[in-house]
Amino acid sequence: MRAEVVSMTADNLDMEAIRRGGDILKQGGLVAFPTETVYGLGGDALNPQASMKIYAAKGRPSDNPLIVHIADYEDLKAVAVNIPAKTDALAAHFWPGPLTMIFEKSEVVPYGTTGGLDTVAVRMPSDPVAAAVIRAAGGFVSAPSANTSGRPSPTTAQHVSEDLDGKIDMILDSGSVDIGLESTILDMTVEPPMILRPGAITADMFEEVIGPVSVDE
Repeated sequence: MRAEVVSMTADNLDMEAIRRGGDILKQGGLVAFPTETVYGLGGDALNPQASMKIYAAKGRPSDNPLIVHIADYEDLKAVAVNIPAKTDALAAHFWPGPLTMIFEKSEVVPYGTTGGLDTVAVRMPSDPVAAAVIRAAGGFVSAPSANTSGRPSPTTAQHVSEDLDGKIDMILDSGSVDIGLESTILDMTVEPPMILRPGAITADMFEEVIGPVSVDE
């Protein structure tokens, strides 16, 4: 079945379509939506069956962790424990934005979402469509890039449709996204925090806020 495609702009959100997208996610379906980095393939982060659907649609190994997307900073406490003090400063500077932080996971996050790990990767995207659909879905949405593994990361809804149509339920289209580069991943479970994946936020930018960080070689 072809995915429903709904077009909107960040300045003029189609709240009815976003509500439907949220309902699809709550029911275990998949919805692609824009973030400021690339289009993401969304599923309910707290539903292990939804995570398996994401892995299947992407052709992605199920031991490759998914990033949990939130829309409100206080929601971090629901999915992560032992959150370091530096997190507040990082979030104040870089969230919402292209930063993913890794923490120890809480019990509500299934191992199906974390690839079997005791840690959880969390991001707060700045795109208004992303924030609205995350809230409509209940606040916790796994959203890796909306492409088949090995293909270029999608920066338009057309890219998503060409790659994943027939495998997902809905595509929220708000045009081309800005960065086209995956988020920077910063591991907060080590000291100093370690950059595991470079992205739009650099080591120098982190060090201005929290002091030294290391880089995974």
